[in-house]
Amino acid sequence: MGLSKKEIDAAEYEGNGKSWDVRYDDATPGFGLRIYPSGIKSFILRYRNRSGRTRLLTLGRYGILTLPQARERARRALVDVLDGIDPVQEKRKPKGTTVSEFSETYLERHAQQRKKTWREDKRRLDKNILPAIGSRALPDVRRADVAALHSKVGSRAPVEANRVVALVSVMFTLAEKWEYLPEGSPNPASGIDLFPEKSRDRYVTPKELPRLVKAIELEPNVYVRAVLWMYLLTGVRKSELLNAQWSDIDSDRCELRIEETKAGRPHVVPLSEPAMQVLEQLPRQQGNPYIFPGARPGRPLAGFSRNWRTIRKRADLEDLRLHDLRRTVGSWLAMSGASLPLIGKVLNHSNPSTTAIYARLAEDAAREALEDYSQQLLEVAGIQPQVDES
Repeated sequence: MGLSKKEIDAAEYEGNGKSWDVRYDDATPGFGLRIYPSGIKSFILRYRNRSGRTRLLTLGRYGILTLPQARERARRALVDVLDGIDPVQEKRKPKGTTVSEFSETYLERHAQQRKKTWREDKRRLDKNILPAIGSRALPDVRRADVAALHSKVGSRAPVEANRVVALVSVMFTLAEKWEYLPEGSPNPASGIDLFPEKSRDRYVTPKELPRLVKAIELEPNVYVRAVLWMYLLTGVRKSELLNAQWSDIDSDRCELRIEETKAGRPHVVPLSEPAMQVLEQLPRQQGNPYIFPGARPGRPLAGFSRNWRTIRKRADLEDLRLHDLRRTVGSWLAMSGASLPLIGKVLNHSNPSTTAIYARLAEDAAREALEDYSQQLLEVAGIQPQVDES
């Protein structure tokens, strides 16, 4: 027999003050009325989820909900259970989570575990994203909000603005995946017209190199001098080089083995004789395993941006970036005739398109080699090519 309004109105608590007093409805499985010692009456639904666990869902208080409304809610919840949805679990999910709150979850669950460059994500969040939309609930962020943020950052740093949009896109994709947003929620970072990006092809030219070397040699910090030389001699990424330890060096094979790389695979770097000389002359700090130790005991060199600015200014190369030293290795290899796959192997590129920026230099080297060959051919032949004008 089903519950009735008359029965509910007349019902009184019959427990001992601690036990539950529930009157179940025969018409709808698991649906019932719970009466509290205070006299408050609420509709409930008892069910088993797909894992077989018994759940109790509170549907709402009697008086606010009518019996037909509560029964309809119970039926909708039971349909969800049949579809594999756990209504109690859905109810426990965070509602109205803000971008700022979710950013902490993103950093902990994704960025810090999967990205070596997670601090860059945190910097972009703190500097650009959170000041603009951090207080917004995730469902309330619109494409217009992200477009405005992109435009604002782009007025001073177009490439950085594109990276900000990419980060927002990843965060909202994960928010949906982790069920902070309903399935199928639109990603507010989609459809944003990004600023055009041009691959930077700056490198140290043969004309500039003597000035740079002279400026590096005037640097008083022996470890900064050494790390800059190793950039030029190996092309290893900054973070990978600074985290290298003496145990990573195989002196017999003249190799540096980097276990953790941006490409996600170990990388063995052949060390030339000049590179080995740099390392052999470098003083070791007792108790510090790092090749390039920093000021903190047992830790590597953390940063030397001030030293680098002084060196660039001294060399009159203030447009030169630190990463351009790595690009110099690839550029000079290309000009010497090295193939693009070989350059990619030396620089440990995971994507061939990254190495493609050196294609023009490789073509220039091939053209120069062919020009030299042509001149040698004509000299040996002792003739000039004739063009038939008939």
